[in-house]
Amino acid sequence: MSLTTELEKHLGRRQQHGNMRQLYKSNELIDFASNDYLGLSRSPLLTSAVLKELEQLPRISLNGFGSTGSRLLTGNSAYAEELEEEIARYHGFKAGLLFNCGYMANLGLLSALAGSLDLIIYDSCIHASMHDGIRLSRAQACAFRHHDVAHLEQHLEMPCKGKRFVCIQSIYSIDGSQAPLEAVCNLCMKYGAHLILDEAHAVGLFGPRGAGMAAEKNLIKHVFAQVVTFGKALGCCGAIVLGSESLRRYLINFARPFIYTTALPLHALAAVKCAYKLLPTLENERIRLRELSDLFQKSPHDFASHIQAVKIRGNAVARVQSQLLAQAGFDVRPLMHPTVPRGEECLRICLHAFNTMSEVKNLIDHCKGERLPLSVRSVGSVVAKEP
Repeated sequence: MSLTTELEKHLGRRQQHGNMRQLYKSNELIDFASNDYLGLSRSPLLTSAVLKELEQLPRISLNGFGSTGSRLLTGNSAYAEELEEEIARYHGFKAGLLFNCGYMANLGLLSALAGSLDLIIYDSCIHASMHDGIRLSRAQACAFRHHDVAHLEQHLEMPCKGKRFVCIQSIYSIDGSQAPLEAVCNLCMKYGAHLILDEAHAVGLFGPRGAGMAAEKNLIKHVFAQVVTFGKALGCCGAIVLGSESLRRYLINFARPFIYTTALPLHALAAVKCAYKLLPTLENERIRLRELSDLFQKSPHDFASHIQAVKIRGNAVARVQSQLLAQAGFDVRPLMHPTVPRGEECLRICLHAFNTMSEVKNLIDHCKGERLPLSVRSVGSVVAKEP
């Protein structure tokens, strides 16, 4: 069997199981799928600010549109280091180190930080980039049930010859749920564990000036390392790992995705800098997004999330119902196995500050009504009928 034949065999098996991944082209549907929560990626304010910033930077003419090398070779600049300092101050940390994306930030952080004698305890629903970083670290690892702090403590009580790390997200990308951050911080203090917090889906939306969930709850001092991505609410690209100055210098020396990757170009850094300048001015957008999120709340005591999961069993059903919503004018994407565990398939609804109240209500009506074969136990908890 040739390699090409073997590849096609694997693809055919995936097609047969209904979990073939494919690329989508842009469309004119109402956006309930992207991570552009504040609409900055399409904002003329950000575009004009970036162009103005670039006009003031003579170095852009030296390297053109490329950074020409890794940060350790020719890709570093005073502009990049000043930006790292600005972002660290914004979030209340001593220092930060830029990465090309959130995936590389988590990969580089975890693979460099933990060793074979260490123990990493992680929420079962952390992002794939954290899973891959944990594997590369060669540390011992175990998962605790999603948001289950009692289960987390059971793992923390296990004997460990090295350091203990706890990995969570403040807001989870699949269901939009909020981590029990205070309880996790208390357990980390109790057992001397180091908290690694991914704030990818919280920064821009929560906390003072959109600084994140840890800042909102005044828990920054309990976070050993915080990962912030720029490709979601900030509408740009790239990421940063925030922490101590010692952590920054350590990652420069041992984080392979940082060491061996061509640096972000200057125009990408300028976009991030301008997005951070706009972030404090977007309180109306944050309020609007919370108002839209409130429509999905089951009770006033629930967390109003900008990410909602419509739970559906089966890849085929999830794909069909996504297509039905597309026919109705809504861009809602399915999350299917193996991206999520079998039986946890869902439609993920992402809300944005540019969505209107009528668009969201219309989407809810389609999910509740006969136009889409779904049964609703309560608004915000939608479960598909069995075929």
